[in-house]
Amino acid sequence: MPHRVAVLALDGLLPFELGIPARIFGRSLDPAPGNKGGKLYEVVTCSVRPPGPVRTDSDYAILVEHGPEALATADTVVIPASYELGPVFEEGRLTEELAAALALVRPGTRMVSICTGSYVLAAAGYLDGRPATTHWSSADHFQRLFPQVRVDPDVLFIDDGDVLTSAGVAAGIDLCLHLVRRDHGSAVANEIARRTVVPPHRDGGQAQYIHRPVPEPQFATTTAARAWALGRLERPILLRDMARQESMSVRTFTRRFREEVGVSPGQWLTQQRVERARHLLESSDLPIDQVARDAGFGTATSLRQHLQAALGVPPTVYRRTFRRASADTP
Repeated sequence: MPHRVAVLALDGLLPFELGIPARIFGRSLDPAPGNKGGKLYEVVTCSVRPPGPVRTDSDYAILVEHGPEALATADTVVIPASYELGPVFEEGRLTEELAAALALVRPGTRMVSICTGSYVLAAAGYLDGRPATTHWSSADHFQRLFPQVRVDPDVLFIDDGDVLTSAGVAAGIDLCLHLVRRDHGSAVANEIARRTVVPPHRDGGQAQYIHRPVPEPQFATTTAARAWALGRLERPILLRDMARQESMSVRTFTRRFREEVGVSPGQWLTQQRVERARHLLESSDLPIDQVARDAGFGTATSLRQHLQAALGVPPTVYRRTFRRASADTP
């Protein structure tokens, strides 16, 4: 049976964010022989009230055909942002109506928020003691309201296993693609990204989008250095060599790179090499030692350490999980 995703539509919702799960999950198709083209997810939209209209932040309402009982059948619950959270946003507590709806969620259900939907997860206690993110403009308020949550305002999303949170608006696309990648491998997620005309993985975090009162004028970028590095990931890449591609000093290049991408050059290189290794593990039968060399990690031990840190599993387990599902996907 397809994995069932319930999207909770709250009054004051943002229609763009409400549509993200249906677009990403609803278009994810099984590439495996024998079930090729079958839907991997079933997406339903529900309200905290019986079926009926739900207000949006625009000049129209939407008609939701499912009530809160849909939450009791969900494998994953997604809560998009709303501009009418009332006591959730102001006092950090759920309304009776919202609390009753969330009480229907089965233990072990995966909980996901987009943008300030994280306020609902925090008010319900799902984020106590956990790392989480939200829209950068609300991060300080969110942290004051929920001091028990470890807020990271710089990232696009945080995966803490059964609870995931994303930054603002389009970061919901990043998070949903990440979940498809986590569930079914990068081949399926990349195909969805191509159909949606978005990058399958965005560099850096939301720190690069935060407005700074007096921005420093910039005429040079680090784009050429990144392209150069991507063409030689299997070889040693030194920071000074990347800086040389842009005719910058190492110090200037490092600062400019972090401003543009949101992470350091070293962190970015590791991310790209992990993605290369994932692709090779899914799409080839190369020995683990060869995958490690082709991805730029050098040794199987280094690959194992980095994949374990990034994904929580070693290369052999990752390949066993996703190799069959992606074998029939070009």
